[in-house]
Parts: sequence; structure tokens; C-alpha cells
Amino acid sequence: MVEPSDAELRERYRPSLAAEPQDLRAASGSTTAVALVQQTVGRLNRMEAMQQQAMSAAQEIHRRARLSAVKAALRRLDDGDFGWCADCDEFIGTERLDLDPTLTRCVGCVR
Repeated sequence: MVEPSDAELRERYRPSLAAEPQDLRAASGSTTAVALVQQTVGRLNRMEAMQQQAMSAAQEIHRRARLSAVKAALRRLDDGDFGWCADCDEFIGTERLDLDPTLTRCVGCVR
């Protein structure tokens, strides 16, 4: 496997990584708060509202974690460490990075 240069990696992955934080922030702002009003029509409606609130909170946690991973990937691109396994220092591979450019470990080290 031929390893791409740092410049090739930046050219290939920076555009999508740079756009993702804005998309994540926009999605974060669109999350609506669920009102848990005591006088709702019934117990099931309140349970549905609570479930929706929990799902919204979980989505926000996921967005924040993804934003952190994207920022770290952008730093690695700038530092020249992008695409290298954090455990074994082998190249992760463009096929794997194409699936998720925030990955920090190769297939062998993930197992």
C-alpha cells in the first residue's frame, strides 16, 4: 500500500472535516426542548415527552463527541499526524479514513 503524502491527505480530507463542525453546530441549534407539563393529556403523553427529551439529550452528547473528534482530526492534519495509528504508528489506510476521517487506530489495533 502506497501511503499518501501529508499534502495529499490534507487535500483529500480537510474540506469535509472543515465543513462538519458548522453542520454539527447547526443541528445542535435545531434541537427542540421538550416541555414536561404536568397537565398533559395523560400519562402516556408525558412518558413520550420524557422519552423524546432523553433522545434529544443523547443526540446532543453524540454531536459534541463528534465535534471533538473532528477538531482533533483537523489538528492532526495540521500537525502531520493524520492517518497514522495512535497505537502502532502504521498508516491507517485511505479506505478506512474514507469511511470516517476521525479514526485514530488501524483495523489491527482496533481488534
